[in-house]
Amino acid sequence: MKRIKVLGSGCRNCEITAKVIAQAATEAGVEIELEKVTDIAAIMGYGVMSTPGVVVDGVVVHAGGVPGPDQARHWLNDAGTGTL
Repeated sequence: MKRIKVLGSGCRNCEITAKVIAQAATEAGVEIELEKVTDIAAIMGYGVMSTPGVVVDGVVVHAGGVPGPDQARHWLNDAGTGTL
């Protein structure tokens, strides 16, 4: 199971990001644990200054802007090794 965190204030882009990831996981048949992190101190602890941010298995893989479905599938298939 992959542990994925969406970092952000809970804004529309953060919600869309969470939906894109959940949809990609469903389509790929990959089990995930999806957590939304809204605490600013926790977000900054990851070094993310632009949200939404995405953390896969403890590795920051995205910051700023809504990721596309292809990016989300890549994170699910490649263990999130494409760090920023």
